[in-house]
Amino acid sequence: MSKIVISSHLQKDKKSIEIIERKGFGHPDTLSDALAERLSASYSRYTLEKFGVILHHNFDKVGLLGGSSSVKFGDGKMVDPIRVLLNGRASLKFGEEEIPVEKMLIDWTKEFMKEKFPLLDVDKDLKFLYNLSTKSSPGKTDEKAADKGTRKYWFEPRSLDDIQETKKLLSNDTSLGVGFYPFSILEKFVLDMEEKLNAYSKVNLWMGTDIKILAFNNGEEYDVRMCIPQVANYVKNIEDYKSNINKTKEYILSIASEYGIKNISLSINTRDNFDLNELYLTAIGSSIESGDEGLVGRGNRINGLITPMRPMSMEGASGKNPVYHIGKVYYILANNIAKRIFEKYDVYNETYVASQSGRDLLDPWIVSVFLPEGFADNAGVEEVIKDEISKIAEITKLVIKEAIKVY
Repeated sequence: MSKIVISSHLQKDKKSIEIIERKGFGHPDTLSDALAERLSASYSRYTLEKFGVILHHNFDKVGLLGGSSSVKFGDGKMVDPIRVLLNGRASLKFGEEEIPVEKMLIDWTKEFMKEKFPLLDVDKDLKFLYNLSTKSSPGKTDEKAADKGTRKYWFEPRSLDDIQETKKLLSNDTSLGVGFYPFSILEKFVLDMEEKLNAYSKVNLWMGTDIKILAFNNGEEYDVRMCIPQVANYVKNIEDYKSNINKTKEYILSIASEYGIKNISLSINTRDNFDLNELYLTAIGSSIESGDEGLVGRGNRINGLITPMRPMSMEGASGKNPVYHIGKVYYILANNIAKRIFEKYDVYNETYVASQSGRDLLDPWIVSVFLPEGFADNAGVEEVIKDEISKIAEITKLVIKEAIKVY
């Protein structure tokens, strides 16, 4: 049975000082996370429909390696392609049937990148580095007795009998998922602002999506520093560039006012040098076009933020197998538990779910919840925990539908 530990010794429900970060949808790290999730979900849906089961895979080591571009007012173009590192592991066959994994991953990536960057020529401006493996984790041996085990045919299943999770779900790793709820005003503001700016960019085509936000709050004042790229094709001159920044500031301040944030300092593109025309001017709207690189797990946590003053795990959830990979499933589970507790009791809480490799997925090793001093209904919290654990299979279904975002 899971070890459930409930502690009512949380001193306060928010920090006196907050510093949080958000890497926008067009940031190379966020792009890598989103691409890894797209590839995993697409592969999962394909194998589930074709073979009746999600075959073993993980794309959590995918990377985007920057190309180069040439930009001037009114014109931007790619010079060297963005390199896409298709890295990870996947089943390339089921029984005797080959799966065209390389072609599928390339096609899905092109669709993804065209969706994110309409100005990108995906046939010319992308270069693919295909580096998938079918090697199993430690545990696979060539001993004769291992023919009856689960590891030998991990990525080469002969039939459904070779797929352990069709019989029982087991944790793949010894790891940790963390969550907290609710979000602070600043955390909600940052998430909402970046989402609204992405909608804003659909109408104001000059705005790129590689938006970076670092925000500070000490209880009395708010301070926000941002990087927002502009797309050269839609910026005629330096006056246009400056005007775009000023209009964006006004829009952001209007969003801040919706959250009751009045005392706020806001800076955008502080590295700009107008005398030298050194500006955040881009061809497609992201630093991925000009040498920057992105890797899965280096960006936002699954709640969309980087919050070093809150509980965090360094686990990169994107691209991990949605059926049994603890670095994804238990991370989502911890956040679901934290949210449910808040909805039921209206108290801030922090939740940790720890796994043990090979243990029943529906029986976590440890679930630990921290609640404010004086909280009394531990039995009720335990009911919430057990109920959310029972819904783990639903997490998988939502992930492969791309209904849960983990970046």
